[in-house]
Amino acid sequence: MTHYRYDCNQGCPVEAALEVIGGKWKGIILFHLMSKTMRFNELRRLIPEVTQRMLTKQLRDLESESLISRTVYAEVPPRVEYSITEYGKTLEPVIAALQAWGAQHLERKRDDRPQASPLTLEQSESL
Repeated sequence: MTHYRYDCNQGCPVEAALEVIGGKWKGIILFHLMSKTMRFNELRRLIPEVTQRMLTKQLRDLESESLISRTVYAEVPPRVEYSITEYGKTLEPVIAALQAWGAQHLERKRDDRPQASPLTLEQSESL
């Protein structure tokens, strides 16, 4: 197999990708928006650990990278919806691969946990 040497002086592609989608919340936001358009509070309910300020910042970052779009409807009260863009949809295989790997990783962690050994008859009688 031929290995190609990559010159990171020109910019590392992995670093560039992680710069855009890295962090604790961006991947989760993208994952949820892949399925449907959502309002801010829908995302807050799906990701209860994120603060309102952080969710706003992450949504703005994703919007500035053209991965999601923000649509404001002139209603009272104003309604704002977030959706994945066509460019954002190009990340679908990446997000799906991360989901699959994460599921395998969680399963492995569950399998690696030390299991409680069954009590012997003498131990159970002493309880």
